[in-house]
Amino acid sequence: MPARQTPTGAPCWLDLFSSDTDRAEEFYGRLFGWTAEHSGEEFGNYINFDLAGARVAGMMHNPGDQGMPDGWNLYFATPDAKATAELVISAGGQVHMEPTPVGDLGTMAMVGAPDGAVLGLWEPGTFPGYGVHNEAGAPMWHELQTRDYAGALEFYRTVLGWTTQVVGDTDDFRYSAMAVGDTQYAGVMDASAYYPDGVPPVWLTYIAVEDVDATLELAEGLGGTVQEQPQDTPFGRLAQIADPTGAVIKISSLTPPTS
Repeated sequence: MPARQTPTGAPCWLDLFSSDTDRAEEFYGRLFGWTAEHSGEEFGNYINFDLAGARVAGMMHNPGDQGMPDGWNLYFATPDAKATAELVISAGGQVHMEPTPVGDLGTMAMVGAPDGAVLGLWEPGTFPGYGVHNEAGAPMWHELQTRDYAGALEFYRTVLGWTTQVVGDTDDFRYSAMAVGDTQYAGVMDASAYYPDGVPPVWLTYIAVEDVDATLELAEGLGGTVQEQPQDTPFGRLAQIADPTGAVIKISSLTPPTS
């Protein structure tokens, strides 16, 4: 499996906020081949998911006392979480959780963009982020779907230092990717044509699978829900599922999602 080399500003980690961690552990373990490692009280009983010995994602318990639904959080690499959080404020966003050290692993923060999208910041210490990508069971792409396409691109250029490439610029498909050289790491899609007013923007992760249709069948058998039926695109065969408690994640065939 290729080692993950994450540049500044790119997605580097994802974790699940789940009200039923036992069921989620079984669901994702059987669906993607993940094994769970429980960290204990020192790290708030955080659970790490591994894929063939490499860290791939995490999970924490959602106690339900904050009114937050179950869902996935996406974190972006930064050399200075405090400075980046200050940039978020100056760019019109919010800081939901101030930068907080996580042992010697790194420093995390949770922030909100002006369009309402929630994202995490990760300043790596001994832990750089997920260690494998573009393999079956691993993340292969991350995508923001937002009604404020132009504003979102400006925000991420300002706050995370993105350089962006236009992938499509029609009313049917308006899309740009964060890129370093010839490598793309994340995308922003203009969702104004199909997102109803009031629906918040969201960062979605695509997990690579060998067989999209078989994975959907398995997900349903494990108590998940198919939210978007599979379709073939220039970027691979794509679909969307929700796990048994409603957390949403994308799946993709192993075709790299590049222009």
